[in-house]
Amino acid sequence: MHVAVIGANGGIGRELLAQLADGRHEPIGIVRDEAQFDAVRERGGEPRLGDLEGEFEPALDGADAVVFTAGSGGDTGWDKTLLVDLWGARRSIDACMEQGIDRFVMVSAYRASEPLAGDGPIRAYRVAKRCADDYLEQSPLDGTILRPTTLTDADGTGHVSAAFEYRDTGRDSISRADVAGTVVAALDNDATIDETIGLFGGTTPIEQAIDPDE
Repeated sequence: MHVAVIGANGGIGRELLAQLADGRHEPIGIVRDEAQFDAVRERGGEPRLGDLEGEFEPALDGADAVVFTAGSGGDTGWDKTLLVDLWGARRSIDACMEQGIDRFVMVSAYRASEPLAGDGPIRAYRVAKRCADDYLEQSPLDGTILRPTTLTDADGTGHVSAAFEYRDTGRDSISRADVAGTVVAALDNDATIDETIGLFGGTTPIEQAIDPDE
């Protein structure tokens, strides 16, 4: 499967390219700067230029599935949150519909189901993520939404804890590597289509944790 990764130079995206390449998939790494092409190639991906604030749709050519793991970053303002995390995600979904790409995995955020929870800028971020998630759910795409809790740069364990349509709090942080592993597992399991899955650190093998039939 040719999998286009939007946000390929981010923490999860870098992990995801390598894990896709190690499996039976062929990753396409979409980045904003040609200076990042070598890093994409080193992780086994085909680099392509795409800017969520400009033109990126041609970068999806030939893809069988799209993973949206782009983010404006914690050091930017609300304007970038709207342009990237919300509008960029919606444009990516629209591009898939226009190009006939059916499979879409959205890397969302913890407690996006309750976007007004908490204080400070995180509320705007969660609102953006929730609106993007809702747009995917209402689309005809075969979508899976993953909502990881606090991310770390620890090594992946291949194990997580997952909750479907979760609203609880106080779960363990999760490594970006294990989020990437969960994306790959979701792509390989059609039973995750139309599911919204909360992700936390845990001890259950990823494939088992995210299987709604388990």
